[in-house]
Amino acid sequence: MTYLERAKKDGYANIIGAEGKQKIVYVTSDNHTENYNDPEEIVRAEFWAELIYKYEYPANRIKVEVTVPDRVPNDRADIVVFSDDECKRPYTVVECKKDGVTDAEFLQAIEQGVGNATWVKLRADYVVIVAGGTRRVLDVTDKYGAFEREQNIIADLPKAYGKPQEFRFYKGTENDIKEVSREELITAIKKCHNTLWGGGRLSPPTAFGELCKLIFVKISDEQKPRKKGEPYQFQIKTHEPSSKLAERINALYNEQKIKDPEVFTESIKVDDRVLRTVVSHLQAINLNKTDLDVKGVAFEQFMDGFFKGDFGQYFTPRPIIEFAVKMMKPEHDWKVLDSSCGSGGFLLYALDYMRKQASEYYEKDSIEYYNYWHDFASKNLYGIEINDEIARVAKMNMIVHDDGHTNVISFDALDSIEKMYDHNHGFKKNNFDLILTNPPFGSTISKSEKPYLSGYELGKTKDKKGKEKDRPRQSSEVLFIERIWEFLKPGKGKAAIVLPDGILTNSSSQYVRDFILEKFQLLAVVSLPQCAFAHFGAGVKASIIFVRKRKTNEKPDENEAIFMAAPELIGYDATGRKTETQLDEIITKFEEFQKDATPFFA
Repeated sequence: MTYLERAKKDGYANIIGAEGKQKIVYVTSDNHTENYNDPEEIVRAEFWAELIYKYEYPANRIKVEVTVPDRVPNDRADIVVFSDDECKRPYTVVECKKDGVTDAEFLQAIEQGVGNATWVKLRADYVVIVAGGTRRVLDVTDKYGAFEREQNIIADLPKAYGKPQEFRFYKGTENDIKEVSREELITAIKKCHNTLWGGGRLSPPTAFGELCKLIFVKISDEQKPRKKGEPYQFQIKTHEPSSKLAERINALYNEQKIKDPEVFTESIKVDDRVLRTVVSHLQAINLNKTDLDVKGVAFEQFMDGFFKGDFGQYFTPRPIIEFAVKMMKPEHDWKVLDSSCGSGGFLLYALDYMRKQASEYYEKDSIEYYNYWHDFASKNLYGIEINDEIARVAKMNMIVHDDGHTNVISFDALDSIEKMYDHNHGFKKNNFDLILTNPPFGSTISKSEKPYLSGYELGKTKDKKGKEKDRPRQSSEVLFIERIWEFLKPGKGKAAIVLPDGILTNSSSQYVRDFILEKFQLLAVVSLPQCAFAHFGAGVKASIIFVRKRKTNEKPDENEAIFMAAPELIGYDATGRKTETQLDEIITKFEEFQKDATPFFA
């Protein structure tokens, strides 16, 4: 039962009216009535009830919409907690804003609240600014000057007119951090990113990279062993300046960086006051206890928006990923790679597929269930991403989904495999059972800039006499086909590759198709509709090819059947809105097709 539900039950408030036209009546505040459908009112109502039950202030001493005497222009305080039953001596003034307001609006609310609380005829000890999960509490007694906004921050409003606590959140107490809903988590992540981005202070991917570091610190702080009643460190402390909070957060980060140097190599590069605001957005949330699906969908929805346009190349839509994974049916002992992993979508869905498989074999709370999918995550999932910032996003995405980041590396996947092997011994030729990938389209690799081009068979051309000559340049997606072939195990290694339709249809790409048919058994081609990537700023028509690497000396068989499909409905349209999908039906038909087709390998 929420605090507001308790307040209704105890007769302190009523919510009346039909859905969409509801009013809230604050019975103990002279039956004051407001529109309950206003998002700001919902925030006020919840905190008003919290003041009664969590902070233990008498309901009759809490008033809403209190006029600030003699203030020009006329102003009203959202909530005032008084020290006396006559409601003559203000103790706390509260300013409420809807969840998700900008930092500028939040700072404006602080000034409004402080102005109301320090006005000569409405003199209070504390100011609370509440915007959903983001809060700030200020001590505005005479100990501090009228313009102080730093030294007078306290962790939380005191309970029952007592003294401020050092911290707000303590493990195993009623003030423990809590798991949250998908909507709450999405809002918190968006607020953090907007704070870091700051209207252009950092580029969007850099801002998200810094957010990844801070979420990493938050998760590691939650996982740290601590006794019941001990405070968490990732939170704002009473009378602690932002510089000291930053020192504490950086110390936590450096601790983890030493333990896991592959995750993050750089220090946190965020202004101290900006860092404090991000902490205020996240400190109340228990990321470890928040349901995995909630975290997954929240991060996915956030990145859906984040990776549109300029960063669309790093994000493959969920229905396409899920479809490819289900078509390939990864197994527990398979080594799975995404050779251009972007934000990590294919790896996450392979992990999710294995987690669901584990639930079919073991009880969800059992160690066997955990080991089944976690061993797969830590030992069998591999990713390569050339962009450092996006690689960091992928690693963070994996950590949020309960790990699997160990073998995600920032590297040029088209460079020497030997160099990759030196970096991480898991990356070697003929080593992977399954590759799931959406390689970047349209970029050109030139020999003058990347000498490794001449080492590719598809980096050469042949004249009529069969004499080879180095190509001066080649499309990246073409080279990825050969690199995928090199990585797969001969005879049984399989891949699902998103490719632009030009490779499959243009006469100039015949040599690429010849390479594919010579080196792979083509199992299926699924032509995607034009809208598949339009939502993410990429208008290229594409298909997914499903292939098996041939054994050494295995020749193409003219009787090999190829499954073909061209769905019109894939679960979303060009604007990103949900639609019906034919993808599950295609999976079923592919399974039936395989029963009648020649086996993949003897």
